[in-house]
Amino acid sequence: MTGEALYVYAIADSDLAEAEVAALRAIDDGFINVITEAPVAAVVSTVDADKFSASALRENLEDLHWLEGIARAHNTVVSDLARQRPVAPVRLATVFVSEDNVREMLRTRAQDFAGALDRVRGRCEWALKGFLITGSVTAKPSGSTESSSPGRSYLERRRAERESRNLQLESVFAEAETLHQRLDGLSLASKRYPLQDRRLTGYRDEMVLNAAYLLPEGEPTELRRAVDNGQSQQLRLELVGPWAPYSFATLE
Repeated sequence: MTGEALYVYAIADSDLAEAEVAALRAIDDGFINVITEAPVAAVVSTVDADKFSASALRENLEDLHWLEGIARAHNTVVSDLARQRPVAPVRLATVFVSEDNVREMLRTRAQDFAGALDRVRGRCEWALKGFLITGSVTAKPSGSTESSSPGRSYLERRRAERESRNLQLESVFAEAETLHQRLDGLSLASKRYPLQDRRLTGYRDEMVLNAAYLLPEGEPTELRRAVDNGQSQQLRLELVGPWAPYSFATLE
């Protein structure tokens, strides 16, 4: 494969004008273009076809440095545009050979795309992460260990620590689940994500909740109040937003 291909970032309403995307910068510092096929439009840019071929992508997606750069550029385009109008982000590294292929995709899935845009119109996303506060409970060995040998005492302390931690985990997961059900009831929609490893979160505390909530635009007073009330001695919560509603509009 040689030449250029079209990288698709998102779908928007068909009234999207070239002027709205003129200031956006695409992957490899390219320029954003609009391909319209009523009732929707695709936000695209040209990329090197060899670099984004199927075989190249299989290799490049294993390169975390390359992947980070592509993801950052992709998300910047979508986030900047989402501040102006409803958009439905498409999956990272979605590439078409030609404009005709993009138009065919828009015609074939017009109803799905229009539905996704309507789902997020006038709405935004808030993300919540919950963490078990490390050291919030001190293990208490059962029984006396004064007459035990040093080795036995150590094993008993370790067993008590494991038992205490398991009980604490059960308790904090129950707290997080109760809170999520409360927030789900306050939201238009919600979505759970896999819990992240400490190496990804950057915290010593273990993650116990990773969720997103779809809300009308504006200050989420009730949601904030529920999150504040959900904080405890063993559960630390982080609420961030508003964001473009990726979780509820992303298209395959």
